[in-house]
Amino acid sequence: MTDPLLWLDGDPTDGRRARAYEPAAEARTQPLPPPPAPAPPRRGGRFTSALAGGLVSAVLVSGGAFALGWVGDESPTTASVAPGPALVGAKQTGDVAAIYAAARNSVVSIKTSDGSGTGFVVDADGTIVTNAHVVGSESTVQVQFADDETVQGRVSGVDRSSDLAVVKVSTSRKLKPLALANSSSVRTGQLAVAIGSPFGLSQTTTAGIVSGTGRHIQAPDGFQIDSVIQTDAPINPGNSGGPLLDASGRVIGVNSQIASQSGGSVGIGFAVPSNTVRDVIPRLERGESIKRAYLGVSTSGDSGRTTVAAVSAGGPAAAAGLRVGDVIVAVDGRKIADPDDVAAAIQDRHPGESVKVEVQRDGSSQTLDVTLAERPAAATP
Repeated sequence: MTDPLLWLDGDPTDGRRARAYEPAAEARTQPLPPPPAPAPPRRGGRFTSALAGGLVSAVLVSGGAFALGWVGDESPTTASVAPGPALVGAKQTGDVAAIYAAARNSVVSIKTSDGSGTGFVVDADGTIVTNAHVVGSESTVQVQFADDETVQGRVSGVDRSSDLAVVKVSTSRKLKPLALANSSSVRTGQLAVAIGSPFGLSQTTTAGIVSGTGRHIQAPDGFQIDSVIQTDAPINPGNSGGPLLDASGRVIGVNSQIASQSGGSVGIGFAVPSNTVRDVIPRLERGESIKRAYLGVSTSGDSGRTTVAAVSAGGPAAAAGLRVGDVIVAVDGRKIADPDDVAAAIQDRHPGESVKVEVQRDGSSQTLDVTLAERPAAATP
């Protein structure tokens, strides 16, 4: 992983509002200058994915390492979720300018002692959603609204496994919450609009499409986040915590990470799905400590086989007798084709539950009963 502060960027305007650039008339007909040479990769050639429910899959990345800012997830506990109301009218659906105009007052800039990010309002009582990596370990942050009013926000809950955080503000202004879409209905190719504060430039809007679904990224605690939405809408450092909106202006995800060799946007961004927001945020507001199941193995995939690459000492898998080199065939009867299937098999489980893990070892089949534990605070190799 690269520096986890990739997304946290100081304000290049030094607190001043940046004016929109207006090129000279004659310049508008001139060709664009050639792009600058890309910066060298921050790390060399290998990226190791996060532990999902205690699992990790080694993934080789050709052509240099991905520089990943933080972006995060777990499946929602509610199977069917009614989408929120459209933010824009039927005639404006898909109109980026209309989507921005309707949503901008609900999007805020968040400043901490060592960086900045974005957030958005989810209820009229002053609840703001952002990324866990944006607030870090701070208990208070500065929240700036679209009209430049700045208030102090209290960090009331953080979940590093989904990279989500709750900030509460008290203000006399009327807050307009953004509606959450049903992210399980998001499809590749649909419109995606991002609003945020890249490089400290608040109220910046970019648009593109959903370029992939069901992706996996690494959370701040080192575990894997599943069901992530990929977009080609340009997002950069400072966009973290901001909304990714659909054609009706509803939130489909929380912008959190990019994949890049240079550290800048190359059209591969990732957002924590809105169904995860719907699941996690109310629990954080109630002061809950979110507990997730943990298996305690690292896996690698090759030619349709999922092999145990490492077993966490003292973990559930070790206690049940799983060994390095075991090939995981099934978990509770669910066939395993790749490492992500193992994560999916336990993501809705709870600590204390037992699962049957079928493995191939030395040419014979064995079934081991594993009692899942609570996921530790951080992933270990």
